Amino acid sequence: MIRLGVPSKGRLMEQTFDWFAARGVRLSRTGSDREYAGRVEGVEGVALVLLSAGEIPRELAAGRIELGVTGTDLVREKLAGWRSDLIEVAPMGFGHADLILAVPECWVDCVDLDDFASIARDFRAAHGFRLRIATKYHRLVRAWLAGRELADYQLVDSQGATEGTVANQTAEAIADITSSGETLRANNLKILAEEPILRSEATLFASRAGMGDEMSRFLTLLGVAAE
Repeated sequence: MIRLGVPSKGRLMEQTFDWFAARGVRLSRTGSDREYAGRVEGVEGVALVLLSAGEIPRELAAGRIELGVTGTDLVREKLAGWRSDLIEVAPMGFGHADLILAVPECWVDCVDLDDFASIARDFRAAHGFRLRIATKYHRLVRAWLAGRELADYQLVDSQGATEGTVANQTAEAIADITSSGETLRANNLKILAEEPILRSEATLFASRAGMGDEMSRFLTLLGVAAE
């Protein structure tokens, strides 16, 4: 039995259902929106497991599901060395978002990362502590900044609306996922003129431990193939 993990609600769930339906596999939720049971039609030996997108990477790595749909950002953030446990089977063409670094719009002289590095150094000298970047993506942001030799900062955890942390004075900058940038602009933030920390999209991942003939047949039915 192949256990297929799919986001349990919202646009991501709907688009995932559409993606599989276009390949002859019908997924549906059974019961109310508060229930997490699902049905699979059009193929035998596949069970639908409805989970939050954030749970799917760890469920795949733990072997509790064999196939899952989630964002590339979540896999890379939650699983160090993820390639040893998972196979990135196929990008799905939706759920696009960028992980970016954003600063207050009023920082008129802060355009790129060089400007940000200068501000961070001056901030530490003036205040006696490092400039704070609010984020949910500690692993990805730290690795990206280290690769650019920027060290005068501290990451602070954001479990709520990251965009509001600057206005609330709990951070000076943020690193967060955005698709349109509208929420950033509404909170008087601007994206630095740099390539994103990560370009993410909904992706079909397989557990390496779950690979076998049954999985190969299912992926062939879907028109995709694991590396």
